Amino acid sequence: MKAPNFKLPSTLGIFQLSDYLGKNIILYFYPKDNTKGCSIEANDFNNSLNTINKNNAIVVGVSRDTIKSHEKFKKQNKLNFDLLSDEKTTVLKKYKAWGLKKFLGKSYYGIIRTTVLINQKGKIVKTWNNVRVKGHVDDVLTELLNLK
Repeated sequence: MKAPNFKLPSTLGIFQLSDYLGKNIILYFYPKDNTKGCSIEANDFNNSLNTINKNNAIVVGVSRDTIKSHEKFKKQNKLNFDLLSDEKTTVLKKYKAWGLKKFLGKSYYGIIRTTVLINQKGKIVKTWNNVRVKGHVDDVLTELLNLK
């Protein structure tokens, strides 16, 4: 399936997916800056950037947080990749990373932790839904290495 194109504000300006044709893209959706699980996941991706970059790939994180929040999150965690702000949930919905969640018996709409691997031709090759943070980045790297 072709990855839906989009344009969002980012910590590096404006990010448009179609500008990255020719690269593999790890697009991950996470609930909130500066929370435990999201910080662990971001740091795991950050620590794997050498492998990611060597495989003609980039990693991009997306949440509803503002650019100001993303900049603080990047600085605190020394992240070396772009974070995108989807305050209107447009891209989250396109990639099915927005939906009904339950916590302590209450239902609400929120971000479903999701990762999408997009190949150099702009096709989605794998999607992970309801991601558990522990070991997740290793799974993504395994798939990335198998793209050759």
